[in-house]
Amino acid sequence: MGAMIRFGTDGWRARRDGEFNEENVIRVADAAASLWARNSPGAIVYIGFDTRPDAEALARLAARVVAGHGLVAKLSDRYIPTPALSWNIAHDPRSCGGLMVTGSHHPFDYLGIKFRVADGGAGSTEFVSEVERAIDPEPSGLRGPIDVVDIATPYLDALASLVDGEVIARAGLHVVYDPMYGSARGHLPAVLESLGVRVEEIHGEIDGDADEMRPEPIEPWVDDCEQAVVEHGACAGLINDGDADRVGAVDEHGRYVNSHKLFSLILGHLVRNRGLSGRVVLGLSSSVVTRRVAHALDCRYVIKPVGFKYIYEEMRKGGVLMGGEETGGFGIPSHFPERDGLLMILLLCELMAQTGKTLGQLVAELDERVGATSYARRDLRLQNEDIEVLRTMLPGINPHRVAGRVPERVSHMDGLRLEFDDESWLLLRPSGTESLVRVYAEAPTVELRDRLLDAGVDIARGELS
Repeated sequence: MGAMIRFGTDGWRARRDGEFNEENVIRVADAAASLWARNSPGAIVYIGFDTRPDAEALARLAARVVAGHGLVAKLSDRYIPTPALSWNIAHDPRSCGGLMVTGSHHPFDYLGIKFRVADGGAGSTEFVSEVERAIDPEPSGLRGPIDVVDIATPYLDALASLVDGEVIARAGLHVVYDPMYGSARGHLPAVLESLGVRVEEIHGEIDGDADEMRPEPIEPWVDDCEQAVVEHGACAGLINDGDADRVGAVDEHGRYVNSHKLFSLILGHLVRNRGLSGRVVLGLSSSVVTRRVAHALDCRYVIKPVGFKYIYEEMRKGGVLMGGEETGGFGIPSHFPERDGLLMILLLCELMAQTGKTLGQLVAELDERVGATSYARRDLRLQNEDIEVLRTMLPGINPHRVAGRVPERVSHMDGLRLEFDDESWLLLRPSGTESLVRVYAEAPTVELRDRLLDAGVDIARGELS
């Protein structure tokens, strides 16, 4: 009897020395393929993989399982970013979806499978639930022949055409790029260099340090990039996570720029410099800065639960310019309704080139326009049973006073969110992918933010008096 497999907010992941094994990969691929074959018999399914050990071999196995259902399985001929998979699916009317074998932003001893549907997006919650229900206890013996194809090049060529190459080339930009040992290594530097950008790539070749890095473009994992930017005198440090659907950045002084400010800069660029318009979709954990910017740009915004699949569902309704989440995953549905960390880096380069300003100068102007806040997240690791108890209790928690303050609004949309009269807020939610509780807070000052975080940790531990 196979292990119980449960999907998080973006597919399934597990330890490579544990449940992420051949048997379970077959079971997951078999479940997805059975649904695709039933709804789109004979359609094309694209399969990709990242740079981690075993990813290519397990992707090949998954492709053979998919082919065993009478589908056309097209396996990438090399490691690729997840956005490359999404782009190929979205631009091939014969495709019904795809599978990406990747550990994404998780530690190197993890691997996972992400699903993509016919429009390149992650699919609805209903689709994911249907796949989960379709998983058999035992692996099937269905196998078929596969096609090995170049998935990377068409995407990368298209990517370069989405920005003003002449403007970028004239600017003479000099950047540090950190793929965090992930699947955009080599790929994005080639695109940037073709546009005339001087690139210093770090963490491009997997070495002994790879196991020690969590490929998530947030502090403290961006320390090397911060140092490299200063050493090379670059105008910015640009970062992707392990499968490159997320983006991070460091300014010319080696200071980390959080995802909310990056989102705000890119959104402002699309509206002010490109003349685009539409709704904005934000996750529940997004900063008030992003909301202020959307309002200033006359973009109506909508708030969704944490997880890009909820943003995707809103994108499907149409009229959306851009969607983004706190983790640095931003998507522009006119491209495809999913995150693309490589495109976001190109847009940041285009913005710097058009304005003639460094990333730090752009952030300073943003702070001056909309006001600076202090935002932080703490990850509290608890036992699984304690997390499940908290998950059950959160809908009934309605505190009258937190950190000495009275909440103006209480929301149970996704966990527990408390909002106060000065735009400060606190959010607690059990992670959908890890055994931890995430505690978020934002406030006008660091001191108040930290008091709110402390109170949130107390609530999560059941210690709030």
